[in-house]
Amino acid sequence: MQPVLVEKPAPGITLLRINRPQARNALNLEVRRLMASQIATFNADADMRCLVLTGSEQVFAAGADIAEMADAGPIDMMERAPHLLWQALAACPKPIIAAVNGFALGGGCELAMHADIIIAGESARFGQPEVKIGIIPGGGGTQRLIRAIGKYKAMRLMLTGEFISAGEADVMGMVSLVVPDKETEPRAIEMASRIASMPQLAVRMIKEVTLAGADVALDAGLQLERRALHVLFASQDKSEGMRAFLEKRAPHFTGR
Repeated sequence: MQPVLVEKPAPGITLLRINRPQARNALNLEVRRLMASQIATFNADADMRCLVLTGSEQVFAAGADIAEMADAGPIDMMERAPHLLWQALAACPKPIIAAVNGFALGGGCELAMHADIIIAGESARFGQPEVKIGIIPGGGGTQRLIRAIGKYKAMRLMLTGEFISAGEADVMGMVSLVVPDKETEPRAIEMASRIASMPQLAVRMIKEVTLAGADVALDAGLQLERRALHVLFASQDKSEGMRAFLEKRAPHFTGR
């Protein structure tokens, strides 16, 4: 059984599905390496414009594979360098959508937070329960969660290890949209297709500038925004988009 399935559900869309039902889609090293490899392939394919990450209808990813870590020491963890596998996701220049049903815990929650958009089914449950086994979130959870929902909500989740529902995550600002479970994946694919139809230089600039500006002073972020805006005025898609708007017709974007 392949632990990561690759699907092309629509033009320009790659879907990566975690497929370890016997382990509740736990993220072992094989899964992480396969995902990193497939993301590299996705990035290199100019025809691929948006990535969707998902699991099964019952579980997104229930965390890291504890059996793989139980006897590991610090040198083992250093040599495995899991942070480099997470980096493949963090460095992806194209938009990523996570379609989450069921549990997204520990590494699964961190995986979802690497996405740019999270669509959660009503059954989704999020949490960072690492404290319960004597460790801390190690896939960026301590940093991404506090940026997503603020110090006090993030500390509550990390220090107690408790889970929250999709509705609670939505109120906290942790997810983009909550839908019925059967609609989670179709809505993610529909949204990915909508993004894939947009002018791709503008899409990539939006992601790049938004993420780069999130951790700098406002003036510096605004400067990044202005420079990116000016650059896009040299693109063919900018000219096409504005002409189409004025001529009241559908635009034909080429990604140039």
